Formats: sequence, structure tokens, C-alpha cells
Amino acid sequence: MLNRGTDKYRVKPGRKLRLARCPTDVPKLYRNEQDAEAQQARQVARTSELQDVLYASDHYSLLLIFQAMDAAGKDGAIKHVLTGVNPLGCQVSSFKQPSSEELDHDFLWRTTVRLPERGRIGIFNRSYYEEVLVVRVHPQFLAAQRLPGEGVDSRDFWEGRMRSIRDHETHLHRNGTRVVKFFLHVSNEEQRKRFIDRIDHPDKNWKFSLGDVEERGYWNEYMRAYEQALSATSTKESPWYVIPADDKKNARLLVSQVVNQTLESLDLKYPKLDRARLAELKAARQLLE
Repeated sequence: MLNRGTDKYRVKPGRKLRLARCPTDVPKLYRNEQDAEAQQARQVARTSELQDVLYASDHYSLLLIFQAMDAAGKDGAIKHVLTGVNPLGCQVSSFKQPSSEELDHDFLWRTTVRLPERGRIGIFNRSYYEEVLVVRVHPQFLAAQRLPGEGVDSRDFWEGRMRSIRDHETHLHRNGTRVVKFFLHVSNEEQRKRFIDRIDHPDKNWKFSLGDVEERGYWNEYMRAYEQALSATSTKESPWYVIPADDKKNARLLVSQVVNQTLESLDLKYPKLDRARLAELKAARQLLE
């Protein structure tokens, strides 16, 4: 059975994170491949049930943010965790390099317009966190944003961006959007193996980019950027989870568990009908009979 120990992967607010101390691989939560599939199916079925009540109650929305190094398994996790969930109540947004229109707005604009409506689950495959991760590792990207004033790329600048993110997520929480963030933590060696696998298998060649290999040269810089971002923005209301991702099946089970625990914490219920509505339903039944 899947245990309920996901809190160990949650980044505690106010504490400095050291990713080197966070495991990328943990004991399997399943006995074999068939057991993993059966557990995942049960988790997805539960997510579907909860999403149905979320949609009917129309008070909350859930935003799931996925961040990771390349080849960590974001796409697969999103696919397996949400397969079977009603597509009308679920929307996935992937964020690539910003367009010229997006660069003409503040860094939160392009994701804000893709936030889920009440009653729905929204998934961000990458997000506004790219602005304190990729852009921090490659600050030359800031030039295209034409930011006013001095001090761009200073310590105060990055702390200001992370403060903006915290304020943004606090605002979302206050207005009914629950934000849960996942960092899929893959080891440097496992990433190397997955890149080689993409090269060796023709059906996976399309996934490979030489730029991904070049980014491996910035591994330590990315780890520092992730440590600072996750430490600064994991809050009680909008937590980060560092999910061990060397085993994809384990990672998917853990993510599913966190999603379901979050939905269950909302104490969702179907709307109660007033007397007038009940009388209307009774009258409609009589007509149908």
C-alpha cells in the first residue's frame, strides 16, 4: 500500500533547502510494475472523483506547478497523474520561451491569464518560476525585458522577484486557488542516462536537443537557483514538494498522493439544494413520468 508520508518531501517554510541532502531515489512504493499500475489507477480514480465535486461545488480551484531539470519526467508525470480526469475540468499550460508580447508585460502576466477558473484543476508545465531559475542562471535574458532602473541582476532584484511570487500566490490562495508546486528531483547521472536513451532510440530522438546537453554544464548553478527559489517561496499555503524522480513510477505515485491529499483537505461537498430547487426537480420528474 502507498504510505501517507509525503510531508517528508515538503519544503518547510523559512528553512534553507539543500538539494544535495534531498534524495533523488527512495525505496519503491510498489512491489512490481503491475502493482505500480494498479496503485496509479486507484489514485487517478480518486482524483477524478474529487475533481467532479470540485467542479460541482464551484468554490475552489487547484493549480499544480511542475518544475524540473530536463528529462526529469514532467510530461510523463502530468500525463499519468491526470489521465482519466474529466478534460472539461482540467487544463494544462506549457510555457516555453516568452514571446515579444509577453516580454512587454511583467513576468507574471503570461501565466496569470492561464490560471484555472473556479471548479477546475490547472497544470503549469514550467511557470513564472522560470524567471528566477533559467533567467537567474542566464541573466542575459533580462535585456529583452527592458526593465527600468538600476540594480537588475542584483541580490535585491532576485529577492524582489521572489517576494512578488509569494505575494501573487498569497493573493491566489485568498481568492480560492490552492497552489501546489512540484520539483521533480532527478540526479545528474540519471539525467545523463535518459539523454543517451533519447539518442539511442529513434522513437525518442524528437525529445533530444543539443541545448539540453549544453545546459548540463550549468548544473550547479541551477541547483543553487532552485535551492534559493524553493526556500524563499515554499509557504504553508503554497508549498513546494521535492519529489525523488530517478524512479518515474515512484514519482508519479507521490505526486498523485499529494494532489489527492490537497483536494481532500478542501472538504468538498456537492451543493445543497434549497426547497424551491427540490420542488422544481420533483415537478420535472412528474412530467417525465
